[in-house]
Amino acid sequence: MFSRMNLKSIEEQLKGVGKDEIIEAIELLRQDERKTVQKLADKYEKQLRRAQAEIERVEKLKRYEKELIGKGYALVAGIDEAGRGPLAGPVVAAAVILPEDAFIEGINDSKKLSPQKRDLLFDEIKAKAISWGVGIVDSDEIDRINILNATIRAMRQAIVALDKKPDYLLIDALELNAIGIPQKGIIKGDANSISIAAASIIAKVTRDRMMLEYDKEFPGFGFSEHKGYGTREHYEAISNQGICSIHRKTFLKSII
Repeated sequence: MFSRMNLKSIEEQLKGVGKDEIIEAIELLRQDERKTVQKLADKYEKQLRRAQAEIERVEKLKRYEKELIGKGYALVAGIDEAGRGPLAGPVVAAAVILPEDAFIEGINDSKKLSPQKRDLLFDEIKAKAISWGVGIVDSDEIDRINILNATIRAMRQAIVALDKKPDYLLIDALELNAIGIPQKGIIKGDANSISIAAASIIAKVTRDRMMLEYDKEFPGFGFSEHKGYGTREHYEAISNQGICSIHRKTFLKSII
């Protein structure tokens, strides 16, 4: 099939084909003695190994969800937050319920992903989720009730925002009292549970986009760059121009 084709033509013909077709193509390529064609077969085999490793990695992220679904909890929601540590801006939480068979290539703890990858996964998660919700608590409320309580409030809001009530909650490192839903707090949950990882991405992208808008409203602080975190540039901006209305005063007691 490929013996009369040059390398570029072979690659063009195999562009975008599925796994089964690639496996068949590799067998045919191995019959071609040209070194360049053998290298191409090596390349496709590497791609298949990487793809299989990614499938296995994502399946491993589903272990908590699969165990719970096996026990009869059909709708398992993962919950995570973004923005507990910054000096400015809201804390944002998200809740996500994914179908059992969801495959989201590249999904991971949002902190391990580039902004571009997070944006792509943000759209894919929303498209594939059974339900997703977001909760937002602003800086004034954070100052009033403290960041831990604000985080819990944002998580509760995210659960309420779901259009389907979850049967079970998987939460990154926290547990919610008096919520009336069975739950489990998982340390480093965003790296160990697919639904918590999905929630971490929804929360992070939502908050980052809010901070981009705040950067336009409050220029000079660099919110589009550091997203409110306590970088040297951020502290210098506060020193030069004071604070703005989205700064958390309780986080800045030593300098204001």
